[in-house]
Amino acid sequence: MRRMFGTAAVLVSAVLTLAACGGGGTAGNPLDTTSAAPSGTASGGGKAVIGSFDFDESVLLASIYAQALEAKGVQVEEKPRIGSREAVYDQVKSGGLTIVPEYNGNLLAFIDQAATAATTDEVNTALKEKLPAELEVLDSSPAEDKDTLSVTKDTQTKQSLTTMDDLAKVSTSMIVGGPPEFKKRWEKRFKDVYGVEFKEWKPTGPTTADALKDGTIQVGNVFSTDPKIAANDLAPLEDTKNIFPAQNVTPLLHKASASDPIRTTLNGISAKLTTESLLEMMQKISVNKDEPAMVAEEWLTSNGLR
Repeated sequence: MRRMFGTAAVLVSAVLTLAACGGGGTAGNPLDTTSAAPSGTASGGGKAVIGSFDFDESVLLASIYAQALEAKGVQVEEKPRIGSREAVYDQVKSGGLTIVPEYNGNLLAFIDQAATAATTDEVNTALKEKLPAELEVLDSSPAEDKDTLSVTKDTQTKQSLTTMDDLAKVSTSMIVGGPPEFKKRWEKRFKDVYGVEFKEWKPTGPTTADALKDGTIQVGNVFSTDPKIAANDLAPLEDTKNIFPAQNVTPLLHKASASDPIRTTLNGISAKLTTESLLEMMQKISVNKDEPAMVAEEWLTSNGLR
């Protein structure tokens, strides 16, 4: 972009030069070149500010979105690891963020704590009814990362635990770990649905699986695509009453800020993203310590999306 100098002569010269080059900006402001880039350049598909939650999988998904959109000519700004849904949701609603990779079931539970939808279709139908006018969700991917209450296999054997119903018999002697917001979100529902009450709730965040392994906690909120379920010999308890709804990866958008190229690109990603591929990518990040952006690039390339 041309630098604006302080003399009238140079200003007029700049206007004429821009007009001659066909880059004269908008009709109302000939010097505004923010939307004047030709098709195929960075602004050809609009702009997007992409946020993520403060955990590796969300950072990975945001990087997948960002790199795919950049390849389609969208001007992208990434804001990784903002925090929990409580911190991110309002930023999308206000337009401070254009996109965040979401999980449809937890998003619905956040908006409507009385929601009972369980399947992907039920959750998405309810979401479209409950979302405020400023927001929209795009196609859900088959990829799913569900909440679990997990224990070590040793604890499972000693306490005869298979389901979350079984947990109610021993939970008052157990410490449960999870994200900082876990207790606020789930304490009442665990008690109402399963009769589960814990001795103590301990914030363990991304180290929950390790806290289970070393005995700091006895029950943990571990996500189903966490490679440490297998690595740490953990056993997710069966959720027989579907307290944890479908958790398909689903783009959440600020409706007014999203262009059609953005929607088309993100729906294309969702069509190809599977639980198996998500687990494979998380294995590379959690176990191999690969960078999320590199893993995202590999997946996009292998699927013909960049």
